[in-house]
Amino acid sequence: MSDHPVIIKDENSGQSLELPIIRGTEGEPTLDINSLPASLGYFTYDPGFTATASCTSSITFIDGAKGILRYRGYPIEQLARQSNFLEVAYLLLHGDLPNCSEMDAFEHDITYHTMVHEKLNTFISGFHYDAHPMAMMAGVIGSLAAFYHDKMNMEDAEHRLLAAKRMVAKMPTIAAGCYRHHMGWPAAYPKNSFEYTERFLHMMFSVPTEGYEVSPVAARAMDLLFILHADHEQNASTSTVRLVGSTGANPYACVAAGISALWGPAHGGANESVLNMLDKIRDVSRVGKFVNRAKDRNDPFRLMGFGHRVYKNYDPRASIIRVAAHEVLAELGSNDPLMDLAMELEKIALEDDYFVAKKLYPNVDFYSGIIYKALGIPRSMFTVMFAIARTVGWVSQWLEQAETPTRIGRPRQVYNGTGERDYIDLKSR
Repeated sequence: MSDHPVIIKDENSGQSLELPIIRGTEGEPTLDINSLPASLGYFTYDPGFTATASCTSSITFIDGAKGILRYRGYPIEQLARQSNFLEVAYLLLHGDLPNCSEMDAFEHDITYHTMVHEKLNTFISGFHYDAHPMAMMAGVIGSLAAFYHDKMNMEDAEHRLLAAKRMVAKMPTIAAGCYRHHMGWPAAYPKNSFEYTERFLHMMFSVPTEGYEVSPVAARAMDLLFILHADHEQNASTSTVRLVGSTGANPYACVAAGISALWGPAHGGANESVLNMLDKIRDVSRVGKFVNRAKDRNDPFRLMGFGHRVYKNYDPRASIIRVAAHEVLAELGSNDPLMDLAMELEKIALEDDYFVAKKLYPNVDFYSGIIYKALGIPRSMFTVMFAIARTVGWVSQWLEQAETPTRIGRPRQVYNGTGERDYIDLKSR
């Protein structure tokens, strides 16, 4: 499509400027404002970068108004129903779905990179036993640059891809190691005979004193959650990874920064907040009361796990995961009162005119917390689960950025502090 540029005029100076329009394959047209500071002397003010495209990308497309999410062009609904996490990981990293031989080779590479250096287990054991798993994850992931520095030439495409595969492979091993340290259990090593999520669940919950059989229902539910959380365009943690990556930092440092951003309760910690909210409600009989509180503008209480900053329609991931949540509860026979409470809250919110009108549908965080709890994942590990899945998105975005010339990220500011003043000697103040 051919677009005429948008012309803006500065009434103060009388100068005009043509701003070219950039159009992607899909999505809103975007104004190229690169020439604005040099031509008219202005910067733009956009707190939270809600109206600013910081990059071009061919990885993930979101249309919040229509409830669309696609990885490399494939609808999330199709991938969730027909694919598995490792195939989706290959898709995000390489741009296309693999053929049989490519998939076999990729699975082999990931499987044989799941082991970590034994000193990493020593590193994990150095944390205090009750340290938050995300604190351990940020530290341990950042330290990988000290363990795997043999092939870390960021100018070499093969080195970059190897680092990306290492991250996808080792993240579950490290996450399980952090959990087991918290529990006081010995480290569990990855078993090559298992699939990706089966291997992870085995590393999490197996103990030396007895056998452990991975539930197929649990493994599939975890695989689905990993697919749904694999990437989500330029969110806070992904933008952080790209910003750090623009400095030329190694991928382990970039992902450690992404983990730190994800740790925030407004980002990756939202599913943990859902269960904290359910604890506050406590009983099914009190759901109506708290729903009414959520509708009261003067009440600070908010229903966690409802609505989404991007999606103004039903989050397509929530539609998928809702079915999985009900299946997991049915298959695993969960009789947790908190689960009954969550299902009642879901029912009311989906039928209440207030929530329907404002499109405050249950989102992916609402259901993921329910599934994690049913699988026996402790709340402190919820965000770690998110980090395992999102790692493939982070490294895919990092690889894409590394393949194209990128200027170092440097947002500007509007300074509103004190104007120039002279220094006064201490004794004279």
